[in-house]
Amino acid sequence: MSYELVINSTDNEVITALLHENKLIELHKQGLDDKFNVGDVYLGKVKKIVPSLNAAFVDVGYEKDAFLHYLDLGPQYKSMNKYVQSSIKGKQSTHKLGYNKIEPDILKDGKIKDHLSSNQLIAVQVTKEPISSKGPRLSAEVTIPGRYLVLVPFSEKISVSQKIKDANERERLKRLINSIRPRKFGVIIRTVAQNKKVAELDQDLRDLEKKWSKMYKELKNASPRKKLLGEMNRATTVLRDELNKEFTSIHVDDESLFNELKDYVKTIAPEKEGIVKLYQGKISLFENRGINKQIKATFGRKVNLKSGAYLIIDHTEAMHVVDVNSGNRKATNPDQELNALDTNIEAAEEIARLLRLRDMGGIVAVDFIDMYERSNNKKLIENFRQFMKDDKAKHNIQQPSRFGVVELTRQRVRPETDIKTTETCPSCLGKGEVQASILVIDEIEHMLQSIIDQGPLKSIFLNVHPFVEAFLKKGVKSIQRKWFLKHKKWINIRPISSLGILEFSFLDQDDKPL
Repeated sequence: MSYELVINSTDNEVITALLHENKLIELHKQGLDDKFNVGDVYLGKVKKIVPSLNAAFVDVGYEKDAFLHYLDLGPQYKSMNKYVQSSIKGKQSTHKLGYNKIEPDILKDGKIKDHLSSNQLIAVQVTKEPISSKGPRLSAEVTIPGRYLVLVPFSEKISVSQKIKDANERERLKRLINSIRPRKFGVIIRTVAQNKKVAELDQDLRDLEKKWSKMYKELKNASPRKKLLGEMNRATTVLRDELNKEFTSIHVDDESLFNELKDYVKTIAPEKEGIVKLYQGKISLFENRGINKQIKATFGRKVNLKSGAYLIIDHTEAMHVVDVNSGNRKATNPDQELNALDTNIEAAEEIARLLRLRDMGGIVAVDFIDMYERSNNKKLIENFRQFMKDDKAKHNIQQPSRFGVVELTRQRVRPETDIKTTETCPSCLGKGEVQASILVIDEIEHMLQSIIDQGPLKSIFLNVHPFVEAFLKKGVKSIQRKWFLKHKKWINIRPISSLGILEFSFLDQDDKPL
């Protein structure tokens, strides 16, 4: 099993693609000026207390006020709030908590109006990004995640990931972390910390303490809406959470980002430094790796499966609905029930991938092909849960209803990735009528003649849809060869799947438009 990270940088955004066995499983888009990402810490100002919701709305600089529920204040809210207020006023002389008194935990069934008031300043962390018409979701329990550990201020508790099953290893990690953690800081030990040496864990802990120190410095004389601590970019976050021995390569097409990621990998996994590679090809990185084609195949309403079956995915305000259809799938078993089971299991694997890839959250209803034997339905759900086990978003899969519909919920922390896969016709601009498609060749030839007439060029590249590329190169006496005989210039034709069938562009040797 191999994992690859492919990062495409443009003028406006950075797109990160995570591939498993050359199959796209995650896609992250991040604008260069993105704010309010999960993990960002802000100094917010309480705008309104809503007792009926036991919550408050907080101004953190977003166009809509962010939501903070009482249960998200955290048990050590009193201690944290006292620290924040003292830091703002300059009374807190150090970022260390050793001399700070830990206040009693707030009540689990308390009221938010007893702890917050209008216009109060409060340090909050984004737990859910703005989605649709809603502002960010916040927590006042600030935590700082690292590669192996998560730092929790005003806590004495050391927690170990439940995925670490070995009792001796759990005890070793607890004992080790307890000996090196800063005073009055709790620590959550992540799964990847298993079998790690004390030097690696200590370094990670020191890095987290530096981030806490940075936040303290930002707090001094801070004004409302100020970002106190920013989460790493998405590419680095993916590496922090996903990098393991199964990672085989990281491809980047931007030199500055390449150097940044190389330094980060060198820090967290020096033996993996060599897998970070700078791409300098003429064709875009996503096109070269076939990612554009995968995006078009998986983000549409209809998604085809290898067997011939297909999925129809519809989105409503309340939920997502997935319909499984056998299509023209060839029956591999004389038993119809077993054929339905095979199709459903194949569909479940693809749905698990699509939920993660599209970042679909909330309620999802899947209408699988009807099966009448209880054992087959049980087998389907077991397989579905197995396919979903690598999904880090919290999820819950229910047993099929009496109508054969499987319902599941998946945690939603950021807006769903929505990519338009349909193409607007460049000739009719969506009106419904186009000129004869064969005339696109005439348009290409007219433009080519104009470029040739302007003067000699070292190289000429023509980017077209793959179908058009095949037509231009077809046969011994191809159109491409005819152009060579006519203009005494070889035209390099490149298939670009992201282009519409009637779109094309000419470029010079430096990939600049002609």
